[in-house]
Amino acid sequence: MMPNDATYERLHARLAAAKQEHVLRFWHALSTSERMRLAAQVEQVDPALVAQLYAKRDAAQDFRALAARAEGPPAFRLGDDRPVISREAAQRRGAEALAAGKVGAILVAGGQGSRLGFEHAKGMFPIGPVSGHSLFQILFEKLLATRRRYGAAIPLYVMTSDATHDETAAYLAEHDYFGLPAADVRLFKQGNLPAVDAATGQLLLEQRGSLALSPDGHGGMLQALVASGSLADMQARGLAQLFYFQVDNPLVVMCDPTFIGYHLASGSEMSTQVVAKTAPDDRVGNVVSIDGKVQIIEYSDLPSECAARRNADGALALWAGSIAVHVFDTAFLARVAGTPEGLPYHVARKAAAYIDAEGNRVEPQGDEKNAIKFERFIFDLLPAARKSIVMEVDVAEAFAPVKNADGPAKDSPTTVKRQMVALHRRWLEAAGASVAADADVEIRPTFALDAEEAARRVSLPLEVQTATLFE
Repeated sequence: MMPNDATYERLHARLAAAKQEHVLRFWHALSTSERMRLAAQVEQVDPALVAQLYAKRDAAQDFRALAARAEGPPAFRLGDDRPVISREAAQRRGAEALAAGKVGAILVAGGQGSRLGFEHAKGMFPIGPVSGHSLFQILFEKLLATRRRYGAAIPLYVMTSDATHDETAAYLAEHDYFGLPAADVRLFKQGNLPAVDAATGQLLLEQRGSLALSPDGHGGMLQALVASGSLADMQARGLAQLFYFQVDNPLVVMCDPTFIGYHLASGSEMSTQVVAKTAPDDRVGNVVSIDGKVQIIEYSDLPSECAARRNADGALALWAGSIAVHVFDTAFLARVAGTPEGLPYHVARKAAAYIDAEGNRVEPQGDEKNAIKFERFIFDLLPAARKSIVMEVDVAEAFAPVKNADGPAKDSPTTVKRQMVALHRRWLEAAGASVAADADVEIRPTFALDAEEAARRVSLPLEVQTATLFE
């Protein structure tokens, strides 16, 4: 529908009720396409919700009081020689669920690689240490190999954003979904929330005909699953569990059967993978138990004295660091999706360029954080679960996030590739192969998913002297 005077009056009435009508101050100077874009954005905004969130912007949780009551979460830990459920039993239970076609996967891929100097969807970033394969290719091929291992479909739901959706859709189609059936790959977009002026609560304009919008956080997944029809699709396919992972971790153990098995055997509704923290101030979410409920306290919210607390044996009391890998019961997501208070909103103070009343673009100066953005986190669903459990994994085998450009920071392309090579070297050496100290090796997921499969596929004797891709 072409925007006209009636459109203006409708939008003005909607905004004026919340004293946000300034958004339309340039309306009559906009082109038709600009008016259409702005109208669509305003229609998606709930001015009353924005006002409510702004009013509560300083009503932060008392994390000091929460952390004082926090304990380590109920966990299946590495090295536990007397677990309630054995790893072997858990692995069998998870394998049965996968073979029965009861498991789907959710890939969170809404971010761009800007911090890597890569102005595209992060999933397109080349990370294979020998192959140069992208994150998408490695992860899709892991899922393809997992499907083949268990002889069952594992539908994949890929959450994109406005910034990555079209590019991701074109890239995956161009590469034929890296072997996955197109019918089993469904893309859905997370929503956006508007930024507001930190001092006034007024909606900010990024351009004269566009609101300043940003993705609503990975917690937006829940609403996006419903709005896109993806949750209904999961239910129609009979998927009982959903394996959730993020696009920046090429070492993720895809649809980890042991993890799924622990989840099922424990009667958990939402489970979380963690690594053991190496220091109190590790920059990871802290998975804890508070008053019998599992939840996550972000590292920035955990008081230093609580982070440093140790048990009698000297180990960190709050030891579990989140790696953003979960298993959800589909029924649990359906239940909380129908609950308005399912996920709280978090406040982030940011620097954001904006258009002022005269139509000029204003850039924040220095350390000025002139804007407030709102977002939700999927891990905030943990306390809503009737039961949650945690499984510890070895960081060397399951967690290598690529987040930062090469340099002094860790989690860079160089450190991630080094970790991938080290893991695949161990697989080969465990199989009896000899690998030169300076030889990079990479094992394609379709060649082997783990050390056991690599041992079966490698023909001995084998000496690797130069960079080698096993495929």
